[in-house]
Amino acid sequence: MRRTLLAVLGLLLAGSLVAASPSDAPGGGLTRALDNRDAFAMPAPGLTSKELRDFSFGNRVFNTNWAVAPASVDAFDGLGPIFNRVSCSGCHLRDGRGRPPVDGEDEMLSSLVRLGVPGKDAVGGPRPHPRYGDQLGDRAIPGVAPEGKVRIAWREQAGRYPDGTTYSLRSPRITFEDLAYGPLGRKLQTSLRVAPAVVGMGLLDAIPEADLLAAQDPDDRDGDGISGRVNRVWDPVARAEAVGRLGWKANAANSTAQSAAAAHGDMGLSTSLFPDENCMPGQTDCLAAPRGGDGPDLRDAHLQKLVFYLQVLAVPDRRRVAPAQEARGEAVFQDTGCASCHTPRQRTGADASPARLAGQAFMPYTDLLLHDMGPGLADGRPDFLASGREWRTAPLWGLGLVPTTNGHSFYLHDGRARSLEEAVLWHGGEGQASRDRFKALSRADREALLAFLRSL
Repeated sequence: MRRTLLAVLGLLLAGSLVAASPSDAPGGGLTRALDNRDAFAMPAPGLTSKELRDFSFGNRVFNTNWAVAPASVDAFDGLGPIFNRVSCSGCHLRDGRGRPPVDGEDEMLSSLVRLGVPGKDAVGGPRPHPRYGDQLGDRAIPGVAPEGKVRIAWREQAGRYPDGTTYSLRSPRITFEDLAYGPLGRKLQTSLRVAPAVVGMGLLDAIPEADLLAAQDPDDRDGDGISGRVNRVWDPVARAEAVGRLGWKANAANSTAQSAAAAHGDMGLSTSLFPDENCMPGQTDCLAAPRGGDGPDLRDAHLQKLVFYLQVLAVPDRRRVAPAQEARGEAVFQDTGCASCHTPRQRTGADASPARLAGQAFMPYTDLLLHDMGPGLADGRPDFLASGREWRTAPLWGLGLVPTTNGHSFYLHDGRARSLEEAVLWHGGEGQASRDRFKALSRADREALLAFLRSL
């Protein structure tokens, strides 16, 4: 209820919150000038009354704690049998970014571990583990055993800038405990993932496929050391191969596919796209658990409202704290080659749906392409065409608001980076030349670049 009231308040205050510079606005017409803890959770300005009602219902779906079936409200039962969290917002707190466990925590509150074994599944995606599936479910409904627990330990790696300034980077070591369904085996592939912020998904959906294909350079024909390429994935909506756009490895074709897959994998909710329970063969208690009625747990109408909510979330505008330093940092961002992958500007198609997404120029700072990021960031777990060293260029919009919205400053796909500086220093492979230029900068220029990133 609180979030719904905030959404209504956001609409009423639209005149005072709309970004002042639409030509350079991060989210085009979906931009708001926000810098509070709900900066990722507000509706786009100018929604009609019907759109606001749909947004508010999608907000309810996003924040609902799903119940075990059967429950008194059958529209929101069907949790599990095996799951990670009971709501979308459980991982994407205030629509923002998750983090790995910190000292004193023994649970994965907004992160999870992807699993796999060598090979591909029936549609060309990662081959799930035969006992545990494609992610470890550390929670379960009564009468069903959770699959196990994840433990994360960190290895520190010292480094030094050419000017003598020292730094330390950390990388995760994953172990498992209390495995309920047998050993994981020697061929196991793992990947620690934190939940990304969900703003801007509709805009990324609406970039014309032709633009993404034109940006590819898989053979590095221009010789700049950057060889981005699209991922090609299975789209359960169209039931056909499509260009991947969303997810850490661009393994989801659109917001509907992403949302349905997350509901199924993270909360154990069936949909018309994923109608089966998320139980693996041999998990007999899971397979025998009660279902939430004859139809899917997450009804099509509710899934559509959820997707609309994600599509029209406002994108926070940039904050100008130190304009001169940030302007210098933006120039350094270009000079060091960061913009070669973190493409500043994109445009949606004229026929995008919903219509308010159409013809929008916006600034996500991503090309949505896969890039080899070197052995340091490699997880060794392929995902469709993405190799174990490749990752989709992450959008940078809202980056500086993570401490405000989510109370932490952990970055990259697994949260290993404890600051934006560490995130830059982890870039290898196609990003190594830019990283090396960053390291060679003066301290003042390094700070300027980081100030620019914090302003996004």
